[in-house]
Amino acid sequence: MATVDWTCPFCGKDVLINEAVSRTWDSARLHLANADGLRDLLGVFTECPNPKCRHFTLAAHLFEVVEKTKTDPRSGIVSKDKERGRTLQTWRLIPASAAKVFPSYIPKAILDDYNEACAIRDVSPKASATLSRRCLQGMIRDFWQVAVKSKKLAHEIDAIKDKVTSEVWDALDGVRKIGNIGAHMEADVNVIVDVDPEEAGLLIRLIERLLSEWHVARENRRQALAEVTKLAAEKSGERSG
Repeated sequence: MATVDWTCPFCGKDVLINEAVSRTWDSARLHLANADGLRDLLGVFTECPNPKCRHFTLAAHLFEVVEKTKTDPRSGIVSKDKERGRTLQTWRLIPASAAKVFPSYIPKAILDDYNEACAIRDVSPKASATLSRRCLQGMIRDFWQVAVKSKKLAHEIDAIKDKVTSEVWDALDGVRKIGNIGAHMEADVNVIVDVDPEEAGLLIRLIERLLSEWHVARENRRQALAEVTKLAAEKSGERSG
């Protein structure tokens, strides 16, 4: 039984799924005569094995169908068979994108830009990257309360150089040196930039990492310290009573 590494988009858990147990699929073939040729549509359901989650994902893949000629080496009989060829298009149906689920205490404007950037990454990488740049700027302003207010993302990144770890700075500095992303760091964050899907994906991964390290980690730390403070107060009350 084949097993594959998989990350659930709902609970965020990295799991090893058994394809025979957690995944099911079915296909439909286009046999009608048409201008584009034969096609094969494959629908794939994957259920999260995490007992606290158990949500399923659904993806659809469209393949071309190619006709191959085979000759039996013994009889010499020639036959033709139709096989699935290259992937033409893939759709994420449930959930609609690869966006991770982040807590609602993160400002809505930031989450809206992040979720939309994920949803359109493959359809329009340049629009996705533009939203990601605006999202990153919003994160810097919200988390670090930077004094510099600029339409240029590069200026606001420079403003937090002495506030972030060297690893975070290297990542931020590295991204703005890459191709068209770097070329447009000096432009208004709302300007549409021309990037490829890989560059758009790189920005999204950076945002996900920083949301976790900045906003989520801060809230986790706040809650943990609040619990300690509450416990200390309770213990102090018991002793004084």
